[in-house]
Parts: sequence; C-alpha cells; structure tokens
Amino acid sequence: MATPRYRPPARLAAAAAVVLAAPLLAAAQAATAEADTATGRLTVTQVENARWPGGYQAQITVANGTGAPVSDWTVEFSLPEGAQVGHMWNADLNRGSGGYTATPPAWGAAIPAGESYTFGYNGDLSGRDTDFTACTVNGSPCSGHDYRQVGYFTQWGAADRGYLVEDLVASGQAERLTHLNYAFANLDEDGRCFMSDEEGRGDAYADYGRAYSAAESVDGVADTPGQRLRGSFNQLRELKERYPGLRVSIAIGGWAWSDHFSDAALPENREAAVESCVDMFLRGDLPRLNGAGGKGSAAGLFDGIDLDWEWPATPGEPGNAVRPEDRENFTALVREFRDRLDALERRNGREYDLTAFVPANTGAIEAGYEVDELAEEFTFMNVQGYDFTGAWSPTTGHQSNVRVPDGDPSAAPRSYETVVQEYLDRGAEPGKLVMGVPFYGRGWTGVQPGARGDGLWSEAGGAAPGEWEAGFNDYEVLKEYAEMDGFELYRDERAGTAWLYDGTEFWNFDDPEAVAQKAAWAREAGLSGVMAWSLDGDDDRGSLLEAVDGQLNGRG
Repeated sequence: MATPRYRPPARLAAAAAVVLAAPLLAAAQAATAEADTATGRLTVTQVENARWPGGYQAQITVANGTGAPVSDWTVEFSLPEGAQVGHMWNADLNRGSGGYTATPPAWGAAIPAGESYTFGYNGDLSGRDTDFTACTVNGSPCSGHDYRQVGYFTQWGAADRGYLVEDLVASGQAERLTHLNYAFANLDEDGRCFMSDEEGRGDAYADYGRAYSAAESVDGVADTPGQRLRGSFNQLRELKERYPGLRVSIAIGGWAWSDHFSDAALPENREAAVESCVDMFLRGDLPRLNGAGGKGSAAGLFDGIDLDWEWPATPGEPGNAVRPEDRENFTALVREFRDRLDALERRNGREYDLTAFVPANTGAIEAGYEVDELAEEFTFMNVQGYDFTGAWSPTTGHQSNVRVPDGDPSAAPRSYETVVQEYLDRGAEPGKLVMGVPFYGRGWTGVQPGARGDGLWSEAGGAAPGEWEAGFNDYEVLKEYAEMDGFELYRDERAGTAWLYDGTEFWNFDDPEAVAQKAAWAREAGLSGVMAWSLDGDDDRGSLLEAVDGQLNGRG
C-alpha cells in the first residue's frame, strides 16, 4: 500500500517574488520546543512555504517521538510528476530513479527525544502538486502510522453519556488515533458557523464553557474561573499536548445540523460562510459565552475542518435546504475552504486538513458529489460503511458488511466492496478513502427464526428497545447482551459481520473480531485507513479501536 498522503498546500497562488536558494537559519535548528511527534516513532512532514513561476520552496521536518536521541536517519521520498528537488540545504541529498534520499549533513543532525530537525530545498515545478507521493523514514512510513485511524468524538457525549475527553486516555484510544473529529459545529440561515446554547442549535457550554475538575481533566489540573477556554475544547488541547502527533478537526454539520449547508454553498454566501468557520475554529475567535471565549481563545487547537453535509442535492433530515445545484455548489464550497486553508498554511507555517464524511448510497453519491474533483481538494474522505439497513426496514439484515452476503434478498445489496467501488469508478484513488466502521449495532424485535433459525432476513415487528434510542445500541451495551442467557452469537465470516438473536430480538453489530475483518479488508483494498463512529460506543478498554490498530499496524 502507498504511504498515506498528508496533504501540504497544493493550490497555492504564485509567489510575487522568487525566493532565493539560501538556507534559513531557523531551518538549521535541530531542536524545537514543541516538536509534533508521534509516540514511539520518527515522523516526517513537508510544508511548501513559497511558490513562483517554475519553482517552489519546501521545508521538511523530522520529529523524534522515540524517547531517545536519534543521530542517524534516512528520509526517502518521491514527488509527483512536474515537481523535482533542485538544491537542498542542511541535509545531504542523493537522487535515484525512484526518488530522493536525504541523510544528515556532514556536520551531523542529532535529534533529541521529543524534538525535531528541519531542512529544506528549492524545487523546479511544471505541474501543480508538490506533496510527497511516498515517504519513509528509516524504512517506516513518514506519517508515524501505516494507516489513518480516525474517530469521531461527540459534543453531547459528555453531558448525555458521561464520556469525557479524559476517557480517550483511560481507554487507550488516544494513543491509537491519528485523527480525531469533534462533532459537530452548526451553520446558521446564511450558512455561517456560529455558537449558541439554544437547545437544538448548539451547546457552547459543552464546547468551551464547562469548568472541569482536576479528576475529570486530561492533565489532572482543574479549570479556573477566568480561563478563556474550558469545556471539551480545552480538554482536546490538553490531549494534543499529551499526544502531539494527534490531529484534531472540527466537524461541521452531521445529520441534525446539515439544514443550511446548501445556503452556505450559494455563490453569494460562500466566501463569508468559509471565512466565519476559519475565523471561529482555526483562528480560534470564539464568541464570548458562559464567561469564556474571545479573540484567539481557541487558536491552534484545530488542525483542520471536516465537512459533514448530509447530503448535497438529496433530502437528509426533514427541513434541510436542498437545491438541484448543490452538487456543483459543494465542489465550489470545498475549493473555497481549500483556498482559505492554503492561505492560512502559508501564513502560519503549518498544515491544515480538509476532510469530509461521504455517503454509502449510490443515489446520494451521483446526485451530490463530483468525486473526481473533490478528491483533489480533500486530504481524505471518510466513507460511510454502516446504516446499510436498520429498523426502518421490515426485515432484518446487516447494517455494515464487507461483502454482499449470500442470500441477501435486497434489490440492490450494499457492502464495503460495492460502496468503495462507486467512489473508485468516479475517480477517487484508494489512498484518499478511509472506511467507516460502526461502534454500535442496529436491532429489531418481534423477529421470527426464519428458515435457518438465526433470525437473518426475517420479518420483524419493529425496532428493538435501545438504551439511547429504539433500534440502536452501542457496542459496549451489546457486548453485555452477547454474554446474556438466551442470546446466541452468529457470524458470516465472508461478509465480515456478526449478529445476536434470542428468538425475538435481533441485533446486527461489530465486535472486535468483525471490526478486525473490516480493517483487514480496508488494508487489502489499498485504502488509507479506518474511521469510527463514534468513540463513545467502544468499551472502557477501547477494544474495537484496539482491534483496528492491531489489524492495520500489527499492534495489540
């Protein structure tokens, strides 16, 4: 599998003046106070910091998260067609037919534990992109992980479920994540990001108003009354300090808050809508609410924006604005976001991710997504790999299966294979796709045994009772069901799915074995990782995410 491409700026405007090929004093510094490290690994990132007609300048940073000094390192990388290294400083360069190899200069470049070393180069450019097409450091992926491991953390989890950011640490999930998406931010009638404590429209108190005690906090220190950033946002900041390699994005929309995405994408609203979200979450200018917030109060917290429009040109939740031109407008909105993030990258000298959650429904894909054009703009796309069926269907089935099961009576059966193929057929590369897995199950009641006696494909009386909603239960709940008298566990090894049946209730769900099967398929299909919705559905040991990590990266 190709190394996942963590996208540096690729849509930069030409620089007004040519930058001379001269080493920057800062680039020669071996130590930085806050190296962006991944625990136990060397990582490498590249940032393009200038461009001019026919050329560009980039800096490459090697960060040491191993816990011991590193005096010898080798970075091997390749660039897209149209980009090539001209002159490199503060590292020795060897050119080969397959790319480039950078090693420490003759005077040495030891990297202390927790610190980093930066070198750079001027390059020739006749194409558009300059990001690595492949990169290894001492033979391992430059990302520090072989694959992206993405998880959604829900805004309502703290109040409704008692699931705090600190629980990511206690469960072991935090050390296994490469990306965390905070769900969700909302858009107003003009499509602009806003904050509110009005029920159903926002929860600024949960986001950055709630004061956490020492026992609840990631760093073990209680919030103070005068603190400008509290709540989950401050806890995420503390989490990033503890796990510097973790990238955190703000997810906008979701099923309940996609009402005004179509308004945001209109030509007359687009620029102001994007600016409002960039100001609020990337510049960190939170409105003053609950005695917190203010200009720059969340600066540096978020590493990107995740767009969760459900769904362009297609009705999602009743009340959503839907327009026939949503498909083209979404592409234009994404480009506006990417342009703003590129400009911010140049100004701040750091990378920003632009990602999206995209559907599993063929009709929704065709109606709302210019996949080939979007794939160029997004860092990666999280593909919905669940809710293929549920209690809205009169018969039981699999809500998340790798392959179409034998005997599936659906007119157009879906699976990971069929859904991903829809994106590949429309121009997406496998390395741009991250496969979603559910940390919950779907259930029916009044289910007859059927011909095989296991309840599968049988008529049902409706949704089974759930702890949070009818027909829905988290894995941590269904794990207990599996141990109850009466329920029997069934599997379809080929389809990569499991279910529970007690003669009346039927629950299709993923346990660690089923999740591992899904992760293995994602790896074999050349995808760049796995995404989980949502982290609060896992058990207190993080068993599902542990299964993903073990399958993708060989770690238990």
